[in-house]
Amino acid sequence: MAAASRPDPVAPAGPVSLRSRAGRLLRGSFGFWRRSIRTRVVVAIVLLGALVAGSVGLFVTRQISDGLVRTRVKASVAEAVGETDSARERLAAAGSSEFDPDAQLRQLVESLVARGAIRGFEVVVMGPISTVTASPGSSGIQTTPGIAADSVPARLRTVVERSNATSWTYTRARRLADDPGEGQPAVVVGSRVLLPSDGSTYTLYFLFKMTDEQRTLDLVRRSLLTSGGLLLLLTAGVVLLVTRQVINPVRLARRVAERIASGRLEERMHVHGEDDIARLAVSFNQMADALQQQIRQLVDLSRVQRQFVSDVSHELRTPLTTVRMAGDVLHDSRAAFDPVASRAAELLQKELDRFENLLADLLEISRFDADAAGLELAEVNLVDVAHRVVDQSEAVARNRGVQLVLRAPIPCIAEVDERRIERVLRNLVANAIDHAGVRGDSRVVVTVGADGHAVGVTVRDYGVGLAPGQLAMVFNRFWRADPARARTTGGTGLGLAISLEDTQLHGGWLQVWGAPGAGAQFRVTVPCRAGEPLGHSPLPLIPADAPTDTPGRPA
Repeated sequence: MAAASRPDPVAPAGPVSLRSRAGRLLRGSFGFWRRSIRTRVVVAIVLLGALVAGSVGLFVTRQISDGLVRTRVKASVAEAVGETDSARERLAAAGSSEFDPDAQLRQLVESLVARGAIRGFEVVVMGPISTVTASPGSSGIQTTPGIAADSVPARLRTVVERSNATSWTYTRARRLADDPGEGQPAVVVGSRVLLPSDGSTYTLYFLFKMTDEQRTLDLVRRSLLTSGGLLLLLTAGVVLLVTRQVINPVRLARRVAERIASGRLEERMHVHGEDDIARLAVSFNQMADALQQQIRQLVDLSRVQRQFVSDVSHELRTPLTTVRMAGDVLHDSRAAFDPVASRAAELLQKELDRFENLLADLLEISRFDADAAGLELAEVNLVDVAHRVVDQSEAVARNRGVQLVLRAPIPCIAEVDERRIERVLRNLVANAIDHAGVRGDSRVVVTVGADGHAVGVTVRDYGVGLAPGQLAMVFNRFWRADPARARTTGGTGLGLAISLEDTQLHGGWLQVWGAPGAGAQFRVTVPCRAGEPLGHSPLPLIPADAPTDTPGRPA
């Protein structure tokens, strides 16, 4: 019997999933923060308002608290002094022979406790701290029922026992059922009294709870927090309203600008009122009108230029054909001519070839300008195309003293128009040969690579290179890096421009890197499947042997 198969355990993905969601949420919040000026303004003003309200509330709370505490302390000390003086008078009136010390002390405490129940204070009596004829049973601590004697701080007891003056401090009035450290905030006032019956000195402490003051302070805090919260909400609402009136026209201007940039040149902003926003809308519309007029003029001029190039190119084909026929006859008969005429026939043939190439390139540019260029797609191994281009360029390179090197370790299949891709590579290799060998290394290295998503081809030369300002112009029509230098490969000045159009027609990239004295490298990248978007290239744009101090390469 076959054993039952057990499903593979699935690793818990909770923490990873939570981290990824938290990361996405954080990135989304940060992106929203960067994009929304209204959010930044509201948050900044609310935070500033909270800081100001908090500072004012803290200051007001501190002032009220200090005032309540000072008033309570002053009233407590005055009441304690009065009660102490009254107790001393009663003890002096009782004399030393009417009661025994314990009865006299008990009567004193009971009287104070009874008055405390009415006046709102607790009593703690400790002693004796010194005796003259103290009886053996006259020591101990007596308090208001339920009050813990350790409510009186030890440092206050020490001060009172050593001085005849009245002293006070803050404490917490703790009941016997409370845990250590608990209790209600209170003011404790202490002084010394003399028991006439035996001459013993006792310390008398009055605890005045600050419950009413604490309730008042809590009420003030709650009121400040509530009013501060309402003030912040009101501030946020006002800021939202103000920013909406200011930012909405800005957002409208952004949308209109985006529509104009997409080609809808007739879009305009609506003008309401006569304020600064309305004047901004009027100025924006005037700017859009001026841009529309200039763009239309440029479009008309470009259309006329393209039509002129197309017409001239087509009109030149007929006379060029006639001249070519006559030139071929002269070139074939040059052996019968004298040396000067024979050389003239050869130069005529060479310049006719160059003129035909220029005319063909002009016609190709006209097709691109008219959006008439199409692709004949097929699966092609770009390594074979690169081999064919290198083999065809070998003779020209050898005459220039340039060494062609091809690096293609694996087959690189892509769905492309083989004729156009071969033309791109041929133009790049011819351009590299034309610029290589001017100084230093005379190699031209062609590298082909693929990664399953895209195919890349780089053409590297070690010639004069390109200055930073020339990188943006290298694909312009008829542009030359060194106008003083004569062409040796018969270029028309349109090769790189046509190569760029061919590459973009495939949905690919044609990029260039260069540095003065370090040569240049062109990179062609096309997707393996036609129509797929490109995200990267399998080959680096900056060569590995580029100097570390060149732009775009980290040191």
